[in-house]
Amino acid sequence: MSLTGRWRVAAMELWDTDAIDLVAPGFIEFGSDRTGRFGFIAVEGWMDCREVIRDGRPCVEFTWEGSDEGDPVSGRGWAVLADDGTLDGRIFFHLGDDSGFQAVRTEPAPPVNKRASRRRP
Repeated sequence: MSLTGRWRVAAMELWDTDAIDLVAPGFIEFGSDRTGRFGFIAVEGWMDCREVIRDGRPCVEFTWEGSDEGDPVSGRGWAVLADDGTLDGRIFFHLGDDSGFQAVRTEPAPPVNKRASRRRP
């Protein structure tokens, strides 16, 4: 299962749901082009992502830069697909806090490209 797509941040270790959704609903999103973005509280981030396998499960490791209430911030993180289809991860702020998070998919995974079969008339 691919991690590509948008995920709703449902819980974080350091902040409750009201804080996560302060500006807009918290999310993390992975593109098929090794980029991504996220938002929670007043933090916006843009990611450089690498797909890896961690303990036999699909995982994304990333670095990020962005803003927190308009101030520049950066860091790193990871997210791994759990057995139940949710996403478990951790985000680190450079020289600052780090927090675990859980997320659920908000849009279906992109379809797997299959060769189209040709039918004869």
